[in-house]
Amino acid sequence: QVQLVESGGGAVQAGGSLRLSCAASGRTFSRYAMGWFRQAPGKEREFVAAISGSGGWTFYADSVKGRFTISRDNAKNTLYLQMNSLKSEDTAVYYCAADVSPGFGSRMSGAYEYWGQGTQVTVSS
Repeated sequence: QVQLVESGGGAVQAGGSLRLSCAASGRTFSRYAMGWFRQAPGKEREFVAAISGSGGWTFYADSVKGRFTISRDNAKNTLYLQMNSLKSEDTAVYYCAADVSPGFGSRMSGAYEYWGQGTQVTVSS
């Protein structure tokens, strides 16, 4: 029902910035919350950030609070993750996800029904 495609990943120096994008298919993008998750090699997938359908609220993992900003442009069906002050520990595959039902957003990956393919972010020390 929903296809998500991440882009914007790559290699960056520690302290630098990247902006990830997630393009969503369909006409109902504004109806559901979106989230970003990441998974480093050998580690479990972890929550990064989430945003309500309208963009009215956001919440973040403690590890990225103050450095990352989640946003969305509903007119463009696009979710963003602005990542500043990147650290080596931010190296991971980053995934966007859609919480369609109930659509309230969550820190738990199980709440999200649709996932993108992931985009690699590598931060050099």
